[in-house]
Amino acid sequence: MEKKLIKGLIAPILTPFDNDLKLNQTMYNDLAKSLIENGCSGLAPFGTTGEALSVGNSERMSALEGLIKSGIDPEILIPGTGLCNLPDTITITKHALNLGCHGVMTLPPFYFKGMSDNGLYEHFEKLIEGVNDNKLKIYLYHIPQVCGVGLSIELVKKLKSSYPDTIVGIKDSSGVWENTKALLNIKDLIVYPGAELPVIEAIKLGAPGCISATANLNSKDISEVINLCHSQKWDEAEALQKKVKSVRMLFQDYAPIPAQKALLAMQTKNPLWNNLRPPLQPISETKAIELANVLKADFGFSF
Repeated sequence: MEKKLIKGLIAPILTPFDNDLKLNQTMYNDLAKSLIENGCSGLAPFGTTGEALSVGNSERMSALEGLIKSGIDPEILIPGTGLCNLPDTITITKHALNLGCHGVMTLPPFYFKGMSDNGLYEHFEKLIEGVNDNKLKIYLYHIPQVCGVGLSIELVKKLKSSYPDTIVGIKDSSGVWENTKALLNIKDLIVYPGAELPVIEAIKLGAPGCISATANLNSKDISEVINLCHSQKWDEAEALQKKVKSVRMLFQDYAPIPAQKALLAMQTKNPLWNNLRPPLQPISETKAIELANVLKADFGFSF
């Protein structure tokens, strides 16, 4: 089967909230359009960076509908649908599918820790049976350092073997290159590293790009690295990647979600971007200005 994929940079889009912490659809739509205009090939609403587990199912569904009504092509959307219970996971997965989304990105059930591969396999099996639609395309989401439950290489192989047309890919946010390499060796599995740091090496092994949180602020440079790779301009890609890596490593010295929101607030002159849902807290104004000044002085950002 020919792999259907989004080639390039996918942004796990930040989620804007009003002062009463209701989701702001207009700001959401505007950011989505800006990211596409600045090099992103796809969007992953309601991933970790989008504060997914702080956003209710009805809000997720309404926000997706709002993106599409605003003109965003559903074929570039891979919304997060991974929850701890099957009924709600099935509901929001079906909804995304009915809207025509490219696929869904699905965490394993993450409340109970230390579960066997058999238990996790059965969860995905029941999800696929519950959705019961041959158009379903699942991208597994592996981020064990955050959710506390990982997807072993053997489990991914078994799921891909059992459901070759449904389990189409995976986002590997483990940050462990050996794990990403092992996933890239699984036949016909689309693998997106969860950061831009290893993207050149990953593309050389068959990855179509990456899904990166810092796409929200640095989409032009990251997407250009990926485009240079696909044009086999490896030296140019490596040269630009040095800058891209430095920006990424700088963000990792701060709380990434609050920091990016603070910078978007500066960039757009809209203080609502500073709003986060608890338990996340904004970074201090001092820290935000410190980060902005380094990005301006060393990397040419404008705020």
